[in-house]
Amino acid sequence: MSETVSVTITQKQDYQFLVDFGEAIPTLLADEPAPLGKGDGPAPTHMLLAAVANCLSASLLFSLKKFKQDAGGIKTKATCTVDRNQSNRLRVQQIDVTIQLGKAGAEFAHLDRVLGQFEDFCTVTQSVQAGVPVKITVTDRNGIRLE
Repeated sequence: MSETVSVTITQKQDYQFLVDFGEAIPTLLADEPAPLGKGDGPAPTHMLLAAVANCLSASLLFSLKKFKQDAGGIKTKATCTVDRNQSNRLRVQQIDVTIQLGKAGAEFAHLDRVLGQFEDFCTVTQSVQAGVPVKITVTDRNGIRLE
């Protein structure tokens, strides 16, 4: 099954662009941080992080639901390291993602199977990982790392 997804980006002014996702989804103002832009909206790196974090969160939720598990809420933080490459161009060097579930690890059944498969369901992260390393950590509500 093939799917085509598209967005339309239109310059508003300077480094501000309106991101049009299509009907029924509000447009988003994207902007570069100072000194290029004014920082009035998310920068492309923010949108990349949001896409990775959202996809991983949804994939983990999907995996939990396969085993009839309730996440108890999910909170995900994604951070990237931006640095210069060998050509002195800024590039995303690494993405770190921490997903915190809303329950204690002991409250989950089949957690080993859930954690063993959820990353494979994430279309965005699996695609991004081909060029940028993504480190993923899952913790429970107490901050204990789940493996």
